[in-house]
Amino acid sequence: MTGPTAESDSLTTEEATFAGGCFWCIETVFNQLQGVIDAESGYSNGQHPHPTYEEVCSGQTGHAEVVKVRFDPRRISYQQLLEVFFAIHDPTTPNRQGHDVGTQYRSGIYTHNTHQAQQARAMVEHLAISKVFKDPIVTEVAPITNYHPAEAYHQRYFEQHPGQGYCAVVISPKVDKFRKTFTDLLKPD
Repeated sequence: MTGPTAESDSLTTEEATFAGGCFWCIETVFNQLQGVIDAESGYSNGQHPHPTYEEVCSGQTGHAEVVKVRFDPRRISYQQLLEVFFAIHDPTTPNRQGHDVGTQYRSGIYTHNTHQAQQARAMVEHLAISKVFKDPIVTEVAPITNYHPAEAYHQRYFEQHPGQGYCAVVISPKVDKFRKTFTDLLKPD
């Protein structure tokens, strides 16, 4: 997550990391939000320092497929990112999202500081008390560890392959629902 503006933005940007199934979908959604500078697909909270996609998919590294979001907190809050996160995946299914099954598809919020951890836990508690979901929330809240970006071909995958089977059948409907629900947070087209 570096680039020509990374240094100049470093004082005004923060990072947040989310796991909610296949990173292609999560990345696509977060990249459409105002205030999000970029979203990067990657792997986090496993044992291997530089895992490959194949290793993560084997379930042996302990990593989750994640999206690391770099955002401007003056334009979008961490709380708003949490609200979007809980709206775009099912936080009640352990180690799966739809037909994607395995520990790499778990629901997780990997925090970058104490404030994020407090907000994430408060959100989970609020959703549980409010009974927003029929089943108990299983979202893991933990400090980010052992993050590694995914291979280049995974970055902005949906944008590059919207007609690919998984993209058309699984991601497209989720993105459409998200865009209808969060119209006020979308970047201008």
